[in-house]
Amino acid sequence: MGRVRIIPVLLLDRGGLYKTVGFSKPKYVGDPVNTVKIFNEKEADELVVLDFRATVENRSPDFSKISDIAGEAFMPMAYGGGIRTLDDAKKVFDCGYEKVVLNSVLFQNRGLVSEIAGIFGSQSVVASIDVRRNWLGRMRVFARSGKSDTGMSPVACAREMEERGAGEVMLTSIDRDGTWGGYDLESVSEVAHGIGIPLIACGGASGLDDFRKAVDAGASAVAAGSMFVFQKKGMGVLISFCSGFRLTKKS
Repeated sequence: MGRVRIIPVLLLDRGGLYKTVGFSKPKYVGDPVNTVKIFNEKEADELVVLDFRATVENRSPDFSKISDIAGEAFMPMAYGGGIRTLDDAKKVFDCGYEKVVLNSVLFQNRGLVSEIAGIFGSQSVVASIDVRRNWLGRMRVFARSGKSDTGMSPVACAREMEERGAGEVMLTSIDRDGTWGGYDLESVSEVAHGIGIPLIACGGASGLDDFRKAVDAGASAVAAGSMFVFQKKGMGVLISFCSGFRLTKKS
């Protein structure tokens, strides 16, 4: 039996934290440094910080800001957004992050995964795969914050990233992002059973039962945004975490 990581995902934009629905309609939820302090107190397993507009706005990571955020964290941290080169990745690690989360660059510079993994180890690279269903109901991978259809299937993309050296895959359902409607368990299962590295399920979680369902479908870790920054669906901001809850995965 292995313990399952439960990971809050924080969306960063120009110094503030936001939450989206379907990768759009961003709503301001607070200051990232204060939010990290709360997750310290609640003993979150790990945090993922994503600058969700950096790539589409052609911006590099705000190294000063993300350094301030990491400086307050007592748990492992992963950062994604605007990372385009090996030097960008090195600077993120220097800021105090254990992992880099790569998304759009996976399709612009496929060799970057191997470069980073070759120097810092596979455990330092998370391949972030955003998916949505097309009009035929088939899952496709999208880049650039859900704006660009890569034409790839999630399983094919995940397998390629594993071959290139990624240590884990974060699979996010764009359709379910911020909806509180539960994970897309079909895609979680297909990808999890198609690769040999851990899968983080993301997009749609509304409670602990959704976490269990994702793990039963094959996920090695679960991530969520809305349920950790809002009281409930349609209600105000409340930073929270399921402290004391433990979830295990059968080996």
